[in-house]
Amino acid sequence: MSDRNDCADARAVAAKVRAAGSSFYWAMRLMEPARRDALFAVYAFCREVDDIADGEAPADDKREALARWRERLSAIYDGRAESTLERALARAVARFDLDRRDFEAVIEGMEMDAGDPIVAPDMDLLDRYCDRVASAVGRLCVRVFGAPRAAGEALSRHLGRALQLTNILRDVEEDAARGRLYLPADLLAARGLAGLPPQEIAHDPRLAAAKRDLATTVAAEFAAARRALAACDSGDLRPAAIMMAVYERRFARMCARDFAPEPRSRLHDLLRKAEKLAIALRLALKGPRWRASM
Repeated sequence: MSDRNDCADARAVAAKVRAAGSSFYWAMRLMEPARRDALFAVYAFCREVDDIADGEAPADDKREALARWRERLSAIYDGRAESTLERALARAVARFDLDRRDFEAVIEGMEMDAGDPIVAPDMDLLDRYCDRVASAVGRLCVRVFGAPRAAGEALSRHLGRALQLTNILRDVEEDAARGRLYLPADLLAARGLAGLPPQEIAHDPRLAAAKRDLATTVAAEFAAARRALAACDSGDLRPAAIMMAVYERRFARMCARDFAPEPRSRLHDLLRKAEKLAIALRLALKGPRWRASM
């Protein structure tokens, strides 16, 4: 009965992940079943807490919902998992020795977004934010991938920062509409943008220069992530390789148009999805030889 319930939980979580429309669903599907199911559970957790932080509920309600997730983590780690997702996470924790502190770090990152808007943080605060919302997720994933611990930690740190900073560069205008501005204060000050409201900065012609300054850091993080990936001489890291390839292309396009907003249309979105699927298919067909194509 337990195996049957485990399979039912795994199918339910996989269905949620697919319904969420993740661009990387098929990258996760590349993994062998136990690793795939664990990745789906981690993704579903991250999606749930992210939806709480980005939802329209009052800040107090968001904090309460995130606090309940802390209680649910206790249940997961104490053998009291009840819901479908909790049981799936408990199996992932047991099988891959996932660190509770990384789940808690993700929640802390969501709490940062659920509270007062972050506006022009200093680099220390931005680093903490990136670690919690991105690198902590990476640390959970590399355990599932089976990466060597030291190289996996380095990959999580650098790739997490590269991906999150790329998102920050892409989403300045969207974030500004919500009163947020994640570009670091020192870069804004260097371009004469210190102290201006987020929405004013989002439409200031000097913004492109500040973005170019941050792009230097992003490029360095991608380079460090690529070195860390090469050092991971065991485990199946194809999902990480796919994410890095997709985001590096996204970053290159942003730089090529000097950070002007990307045109959006249904055709554009379909082309981008096709590009991601093509990258996933290329690495899937490589099988054990996937590293040679990176």
